[in-house]
Amino acid sequence: MARVSGSLDEQRLLEILSVFMVLMGALSFLLLRFIQVPYGRYSSSTFGPPVPVRVAWFVQELPSFAVPVYHLIVYTETAGASLVLLGAFICHYAQRTLVFPFLIRGGKPTPLASFCLALIFCCYNGYLQSSYLCKYASLPPDWTHEPRFIIGMALFICGMFVNIHSDYILRNLRRPGEEGYKIPRGGLFEYVSGANFLGEIVEWSGFAIAGWSIPGAAFAVFTFLVLLSRAQQHHQWYIEKFEDYPKGRKILIPFTY
Repeated sequence: MARVSGSLDEQRLLEILSVFMVLMGALSFLLLRFIQVPYGRYSSSTFGPPVPVRVAWFVQELPSFAVPVYHLIVYTETAGASLVLLGAFICHYAQRTLVFPFLIRGGKPTPLASFCLALIFCCYNGYLQSSYLCKYASLPPDWTHEPRFIIGMALFICGMFVNIHSDYILRNLRRPGEEGYKIPRGGLFEYVSGANFLGEIVEWSGFAIAGWSIPGAAFAVFTFLVLLSRAQQHHQWYIEKFEDYPKGRKILIPFTY
């Protein structure tokens, strides 16, 4: 069990931040019905000067890696399921911060507005999840044997694998020297347009189940709402771009949606 070493005021703040995160996700979902996310293939100078894509990914994801690591170092009493959950969070963002940006091949610059929003969110969520797990999570010592924890962590691992594998497929669509876009093939891309997004949704849904907390659930809901919109946008773009796009490929959930 993690030692409760914070204040009631901060605990209340974390609850408010969790609710606000869900509201942000809902607002984003509604806004993305009318506008395109300004990144990658949808980048536009309307949203500010460009930031090199590798720099943007590294810097914007860094707080979600560095803030939990800081908490891990400072709050040495963090143990049990809370420690495992924090480690899972750090593992994801270590990959997104220290590995993923340096594997990008080419890639369009990120508009400044998108970069700033992503940076702010990673600061916000890094603080929310790590502060809760290190100071306020009151999981029992045997929580790691609970079905919720075991199922949740299994989903997290599977989701992370799907996310990384899908990114690998996307990176290798073009051979060196080739330009333009191609239809993703292989893995879950055979079934859905947003395989990488599906992986991340499963990942954080598993994290929420394993931790059974309001902050974890808020992050899972936010992730689902935002990435569902991106998957819908990608799916429509593929259909309009490629006449031979597979007709049976769904948006996000195989065989259903």
